[in-house]
Amino acid sequence: MDCERASHRMYYYLDGELTVWRRWVITRHLNRCPPCAQGYDFEIDLRQVIAMRCRDTVPPDLKRRVADALGLSATDDA
Repeated sequence: MDCERASHRMYYYLDGELTVWRRWVITRHLNRCPPCAQGYDFEIDLRQVIAMRCRDTVPPDLKRRVADALGLSATDDA
């Protein structure tokens, strides 16, 4: 696998959406290609920062209006 193909499949790889074989091929490429491995590490770090810091709270009134529009009660977990 070359760097361009690995890069195009990186998000599928990160999301666990590839077959076992394709995951193995990309893992092998990352183990052998420091620039691609750095890109992978950056994406992992970025996802962690987003998960930790991007936690907006939704005002209760907005939750109620959206639930009403969808025909759900505001306490349903949908």
